[in-house]
Amino acid sequence: MHQSAPDPRPRVLHLAQPVDGGVARVVLDLARAQLAAGLHVTAACPDGELAEELRKSGTDVRHWRAGRSPGPGLPGEVRRLVRLTDEVRPALVHAHSAKAGLAGRLAVRGRIPTVFQPHAWSFEAVGGATAALALRWERWGARWAHRVVCVSEAERATGLHAGVRAAYAVVPNGIDTARFSPGPHPPLGPGPRTPPGSGPRPCPGSGPLVVCVGRLCRQKGQDVLLEAWEQVLTAVPRARLALVGDGPDRETLRQRAHPSVQFAGAVADVVPWYRAADLVVLPSRWEGMALAPLEAMGCGRPVVLTDVDGARESLPPGLAARCLVPPKDPTALAGAVAGLLSDPPLRAALGDQGRRHVLSTHDVRLTAERIAALYRELLDGAEGARPCRPDANRQTRPRVPSECRESTPS
Repeated sequence: MHQSAPDPRPRVLHLAQPVDGGVARVVLDLARAQLAAGLHVTAACPDGELAEELRKSGTDVRHWRAGRSPGPGLPGEVRRLVRLTDEVRPALVHAHSAKAGLAGRLAVRGRIPTVFQPHAWSFEAVGGATAALALRWERWGARWAHRVVCVSEAERATGLHAGVRAAYAVVPNGIDTARFSPGPHPPLGPGPRTPPGSGPRPCPGSGPLVVCVGRLCRQKGQDVLLEAWEQVLTAVPRARLALVGDGPDRETLRQRAHPSVQFAGAVADVVPWYRAADLVVLPSRWEGMALAPLEAMGCGRPVVLTDVDGARESLPPGLAARCLVPPKDPTALAGAVAGLLSDPPLRAALGDQGRRHVLSTHDVRLTAERIAALYRELLDGAEGARPCRPDANRQTRPRVPSECRESTPS
């Protein structure tokens, strides 16, 4: 009886939780690129928009019931991943962000080539005992990652400085430069300029528009931006601000916002907002390398960022003095925003430089090629593809350490 030849194409299993924001976009972009390259791609994640988009792309999606943050349900989440990997039999596992990285490494324990991509370190997100616990896990869990992929040299340096000893690779984030591209920028006229899908209340007035895209949470620093905004209005009274995104801090931020601030909520397409903006601001407290500034520069818009991990590396050389401010400094942020709003020719020049930089350095196709080369290195059994500790390949069923069962950040 004739037997078909085995399929030589390897199967990659992506593990994703959380399933929104930049993590979801990275997973979706990688899955699409890898499918186009002929890989078998499976993704395990909770149900939601990411799962739907992955299915549309042709990805084999497996439901993985898992909360956003570690907690009492972690042992069950790990057991479900063990069963799932036994069913899928991937050649390589790629775990995204702290939660999937925690559960995935506990489930696989180095038995399969494993890539962990933190998308910003978990121990930066919290303080006190919780931060110490998160750091302890990252140091310990590195033994079960054949590669830890950082999206910036600064993110790698943060890990090393914190004592996370791992086999690192740095692969900068990329964006779809065809989708995030310059488009019509409606001229300022007598009425408000409001992108499609902007919500029920347009920003009042017709002054320059500042846009901040990101989850409404402490990490993204919208509270600092609102504090700075009062100073911006002193210098540019007609300025308007739009916060695009949703999150746990929405109501708290709304209560303290000036009437010139619009809460657009979560939108299906952020491109119209970037194109409508005169300036895009991201006042984060921490990042690995944020996607929003890359997307804004792809659309030809100038940006102001806080000087956190990945920010300098995401900008064209020489623009740090104009575009970077210290984190958690509303006065410096207000000065940078007001200065650029008052100088349209400079904004246009910065937007043009940013677009050229993204095309040359942060095209998602470059990112996918670098990840593919990393996969090949691991799958070919290169000497450097071993986990960090000699016990990483022990064939054992996972026992979740008690310290990993507590509530820690995602």
